[in-house]
Amino acid sequence: MQINPFAAADPTGWHGTTILCVRRDGHVTMAGDGQVSMGQTIVKGNARKVRRIGNAGAIIAGFAGATADAFTLLERLESKLERFPNQLERACVELAKDWRTDRYLRRLEAMMAVADKDRSFTLTGTGDVLEPDGNYALAAARALLAVEGLSAEEIARRAMRIAADICVYTNGNVILESI
Repeated sequence: MQINPFAAADPTGWHGTTILCVRRDGHVTMAGDGQVSMGQTIVKGNARKVRRIGNAGAIIAGFAGATADAFTLLERLESKLERFPNQLERACVELAKDWRTDRYLRRLEAMMAVADKDRSFTLTGTGDVLEPDGNYALAAARALLAVEGLSAEEIARRAMRIAADICVYTNGNVILESI
């Protein structure tokens, strides 16, 4: 069982988001809140920050940061996945190398969390491809793992609800994708 939350701060004023990935009993669920904040103002409450990508939607991706930048990175990752089918880690590393070295990509203000049936990664513009731990949503999900009979999806849903009650940059409008 592996739980990877994803939180990012954007220096341009888009302060954060919460993406949570829960693995349980061979199932993977990624959840993302719908809140977009600018400073102290909520400018959108139902953003879709979690999507299926790759061949037959076998990969779940979540993002934080500037939306256009995130979509650019999602498209680039999909291109890498076409070049390296069924090799999520390799595709992520190749994207991270491009992101770090390409003058255009270096300026993108976004982060991504991606997962397939086997692995989960966080990708950053500094060239990181990580399998990280985190805070609010992670703590809630870890506590919920002790509850028998909860699916990965139900753990993610409940953990995101708890995080939304604690974190000002997370709301209760959650998008879930499972594989």
